[in-house]
Amino acid sequence: MKTENKKPIKIYIGSFLTTIVKHLPSIILALIIVIAAIFVINYKPAVEEKELVQPYTFEGNDTPVVVDNGELKLTMDPLTTAFELEVKDSGKVWRSNPADVLEDTAALDDQKSFLQSPLVMSYSITQGLETTYSTFGYSTNNGIYEIVPGDNEIRVNYSLGNVEKEYVVPPVITETEMNDWLSKMDKKEADLVKQYYKKYDINKLTAKDNKDELLANYPSMENEVIYVLRSGTKENVKKTIEEKFAAVGYTYENYLADKELDLSVKTSENPVFNVSVVYKLEGKDLVVEVPLKDLEYDKETPIYTITPLPYFGAGGPNDKGFMFVPEGGGATINFNNGKTSQSSYYTNVYGWDMCLSRDAVVHNTRAYYGVYGVSEGNDSFICILEEGSPYASIQADIAGKNHSYNYVNAKYSICQREKYDVGDIANSDIYEYIKELPDETLTQRYTFVNSGDYVDMAKCYGKYLQNKYAGYMDLVSDESTPVAIEMVGAIDKVKQVVGVPVSRPLKLTSYKDAANIVEDLSANGVSNMKVKMLGWCNGGVQQKILKKAKTISDLGSKKDLKNMIASADEKGAEVYLNGVTEYAYDSNLLDGFFSFRDAAKFISKERAELYNYSHVTYAQRENTDNNYFLLHTDLSKKLSDVLVKSSNSLGAGACFEDLGMDLSSDFSRKKTYSREAVKNLQVEQLKGYADGGSKLMINMGNDYAIPFCSMVTEMDLRGSEYTILDECVPFFQIAVHGRVDYTGNPINICGNAENEVLYSAEYGAGLCFSFMEESSFATQKTLYTDYYGSTYDSWKDKMLGIYNRYNAELGHTFNQEMVGHKNLNSDVSCTEYADGTQVYVNYGYSDFTTDEGVKVPARDYIVKR
Repeated sequence: MKTENKKPIKIYIGSFLTTIVKHLPSIILALIIVIAAIFVINYKPAVEEKELVQPYTFEGNDTPVVVDNGELKLTMDPLTTAFELEVKDSGKVWRSNPADVLEDTAALDDQKSFLQSPLVMSYSITQGLETTYSTFGYSTNNGIYEIVPGDNEIRVNYSLGNVEKEYVVPPVITETEMNDWLSKMDKKEADLVKQYYKKYDINKLTAKDNKDELLANYPSMENEVIYVLRSGTKENVKKTIEEKFAAVGYTYENYLADKELDLSVKTSENPVFNVSVVYKLEGKDLVVEVPLKDLEYDKETPIYTITPLPYFGAGGPNDKGFMFVPEGGGATINFNNGKTSQSSYYTNVYGWDMCLSRDAVVHNTRAYYGVYGVSEGNDSFICILEEGSPYASIQADIAGKNHSYNYVNAKYSICQREKYDVGDIANSDIYEYIKELPDETLTQRYTFVNSGDYVDMAKCYGKYLQNKYAGYMDLVSDESTPVAIEMVGAIDKVKQVVGVPVSRPLKLTSYKDAANIVEDLSANGVSNMKVKMLGWCNGGVQQKILKKAKTISDLGSKKDLKNMIASADEKGAEVYLNGVTEYAYDSNLLDGFFSFRDAAKFISKERAELYNYSHVTYAQRENTDNNYFLLHTDLSKKLSDVLVKSSNSLGAGACFEDLGMDLSSDFSRKKTYSREAVKNLQVEQLKGYADGGSKLMINMGNDYAIPFCSMVTEMDLRGSEYTILDECVPFFQIAVHGRVDYTGNPINICGNAENEVLYSAEYGAGLCFSFMEESSFATQKTLYTDYYGSTYDSWKDKMLGIYNRYNAELGHTFNQEMVGHKNLNSDVSCTEYADGTQVYVNYGYSDFTTDEGVKVPARDYIVKR
């Protein structure tokens, strides 16, 4: 019986095991899902503890802190960190802040606080709300800073925030010591002090008292009765108590001893920020540094902007002088000019960062060099922005608005931000900020000039550039006027192909046509030509991505292009092949462009897709075919290499449409580039090309790029003539003239040819023209009607007339330094060169006669040698 019963059991077990094995993968998967579900349900993410920003503490006294290197002497007030800087050889004293701020009846209290601060910063929150802190109001007044003197330098570590001020009163004190101090006061004072302390006796705690917590905070109460200052005590009361204790001999040493009895952790919801500023004396220069690595802040309240020395050299209501700003070639704003109803001056150094998205554009501000200055009497200074300049904007304003002082400064964007489109989810805007700051240092160099003339200020800047770029800014050997000729090769135009609208290249100037134009100009006496060939490859002027340079068959063969370059070379003309290396226009996978891989990324990590903007609504034109992409920095570098290599192989120089003019960061996850890093990369690229023997041409001419270039075209000579400005001056041109060739906009398509010639004469610029073989009718029904005046046959005679006179009178000046400039009145100026040549320019509509008897006709220029 027993033997018979075992078989069914074995069969059952075997069948069960077979079923288990068969369904084992499903069982394992089900177990994994169950375990994962249990984990998710019970998982509690680790709470990220905030790292509190520990404020600095001032432990000094009122003895001035002095550093002196023999040429400059800096004397700092330790109680405010404001300072005076004496220039030894002139005796001029410059102040970091105005001296008589408290007497300014035009300034409110918050403005007075700003005026007394050597640094101002702002922070922001997710909703974009910005709050401004000054070191006077939120740091030195609260005693939360420290001064660290060094060899020829002073470092100031600021903590800024609504931190409770430290008062020399016992936070915790034993009953024995308390009674001892109180016995020295009269009864009324003792009673006043005692009511603001709570007594703790471990043997007489109330039901509300947490014994363990009290012992953790005040261990000494285990053996002694103690008094603890009540947490709600107001500052004015603390001040009174401090006076009472001080009157009976309570010292800071007593306070430190009592402070050790208090182990309680006091927290505050108010944000605190740590910022360090280093002042260095280097020869006759004051160098101011703000290391980004030393900035400390809560990530929920990131530092948005920093303005070092916002009122250095500020002019008061009775001072005579001016501020220099980098608008176009340069401009001045006179102290107290009375234009209080006008907007303040503001410009972005190197223009807008295209990797920061924006919804609308009303006006693009840009400075192609980071310099500003102040002149007062027979003394002046220029402030040169060095490391960190791409984050800066330069702002200036006059007295009579918020206070009685005229000032100019540089304001740096620290944690760049981007607005999110959250639709109906939130009622307010939501911003995202960059997560980490680069290990960089904001650096400003103040150079002092023993002259109040903007010409001497400009010469000082010129010497700075020559020293910094030694070997790259020697005097040129030009013996005639440099002339830039923009040849418009092909543009794109929609054509019908088998009934389908397709964009195709449209020839405006073939390679042979370009050769003929250069030959004709040369035959008519035009020399020193720099020919910029636009639209020569990859589809035309709106060039497709330059993974490979492919000539346009409608313009001729590659051999025709080589022949054109060789022919121009024989005539003494240099050809530069233009290329776009930072953007992708009208490009797709067939062109080698994949936007998800190749485009730079915004802070949101979305692709950096860019738009044209309406001149009417100022908003993005999203429903057009002209959207384009900013390229990833690494790819942009490769495309630049392609352009230079292709140009060199054809015997030409390389012309960058964008490199050296546009400067953008890149927030790609795999490899992020700060704007400063991209600037350094561009310098490295351009220097490498120049050292390799390549001839380079760029547009606009950012200060860091021009030393490595043979020609700069379309330089913004005049800028935007804002009403707050008083005079336009060729500051930048004085600094670089004779060391790099540059031109303004193409005279024949700029909109006002007469003005452009006059600008060129005043600013020492070469001439620029845009030419094409076809008539202007060819550009109809295209997006290139800007070339309406480029037809060579239509402009040839007028161009030769302008050139022949200009070259005959001014051609000898282009290898000389510009040594003088004056605005004789609002319409007439005089520019002077090293050999004594004077160029008078009259923008007015009536003749002008100078004091020396020189008659300058209306809307014309006169050259005196």
